[in-house]
Amino acid sequence: MRKKIIILSILVLATFTFVRFAVSGVDKKKNDELFRQVELFSDTLAIVQTEYVDEVKPKDLIYGALKGMISSLDPHSQFMDPETYNELKVDTEGKFGGLGIEITIKDGLLTVVTPIEDTPAWKAGIKANDRIVKINNDITREMTLIEAVKRMRGKPGEAVTLVILRESEKKILEFKIVRGIIKIRDIKEARILEDGIGYVRIVEFSENTSQDMNSALEILSKANMNALILDLRNNPGGLLDSAVKVTEKFIEKGKMVVYTKGRKASQNLEFISRSSQPILGIPIVVLVNEGSASGSEIVAGALQDYKRAIIVGVKSFGKGSVQTVIPLNDGSALRLTTSKYFTPLGKEIHGKGVIPDIVVEAGKIETANKEELKTDKSDDVFEEIEKKENKDKEDKTKDYKSDNQLMRAVDILKAIKISKGMK
Repeated sequence: MRKKIIILSILVLATFTFVRFAVSGVDKKKNDELFRQVELFSDTLAIVQTEYVDEVKPKDLIYGALKGMISSLDPHSQFMDPETYNELKVDTEGKFGGLGIEITIKDGLLTVVTPIEDTPAWKAGIKANDRIVKINNDITREMTLIEAVKRMRGKPGEAVTLVILRESEKKILEFKIVRGIIKIRDIKEARILEDGIGYVRIVEFSENTSQDMNSALEILSKANMNALILDLRNNPGGLLDSAVKVTEKFIEKGKMVVYTKGRKASQNLEFISRSSQPILGIPIVVLVNEGSASGSEIVAGALQDYKRAIIVGVKSFGKGSVQTVIPLNDGSALRLTTSKYFTPLGKEIHGKGVIPDIVVEAGKIETANKEELKTDKSDDVFEEIEKKENKDKEDKTKDYKSDNQLMRAVDILKAIKISKGMK
């Protein structure tokens, strides 16, 4: 046993000694400090092997140390053992049993970025920024993102119990949600609202978003669109390239959309608009909220920087870091944060979010109740009003008028068009 410990310690020291002399461009003092800390690690490893009450396999100790080391960096970095890494690589073909929520770790707590519309989580009432305290009977305090996803995904039709802390209401809530097949349609809605104001709602950025966006804009243009509302509320992001392609439809060719910045030159990337026929002649409002993250923040941030759109709503989520998966020689891997996203003017997205130009809280616009309408009105008039109410319920094109943020966006665009007419 003693021989095993000595060999293991020598291997650990030898590995880090090699790193000490192999890493180029690192300050010698920092290197010496690293080597001293490696000796501390080696000593601790040897003590655990000899003194701990139960015998522990060296591999388990090393894996445990790696998990702790990487998780201490930030919530999105993770050491993955071979089994976890293999699961990450499994192709689900876009169909899986799940709840329909995008999650992250924020302030050390498992947090909902946003529920995806029309999924089981959305219908159950899960909201952006809900803190997930328990998944079934498992407390999430030390749980990684991938472990949490594994617990929530599974066979469709099976129930998952989530215990939620909703800080905005100071409540602990319990939800029993039945898994469903999650299929997401990127563009949920595209239509003319009124007075030539087009409306496009994007719920996620995937491979088909740019093509679907082209089709939607073509249809709206044929319907004489003269202004546009781009609704990115509760959009958790998705593919970076897709978000860039949506942005470049509204800015001049050759403009920077977003850039990444890391410690190494290879991690510094710039994404430039390439659209040869962007739509530049109409005013735009972009709607965001606390559930808008990642790709939707890239779109909103770029359009805001170029003053191409007015951003309306509340501050976005603030998820703007890039993770790179680095395979290791035993089949395990590192999921490591290697860079962050910045808007064209250099504003950091991660942890800060996109601040709206005009802050508008969410809410519903209530219409006058029936008793109020009956005052000094004849029965005939009331019947006409009631018929109109029933018709409005059936006509979905009227639904948007109860959405406070959306109606403010409509008013803003009307004001811009009036102003341009005056000029």
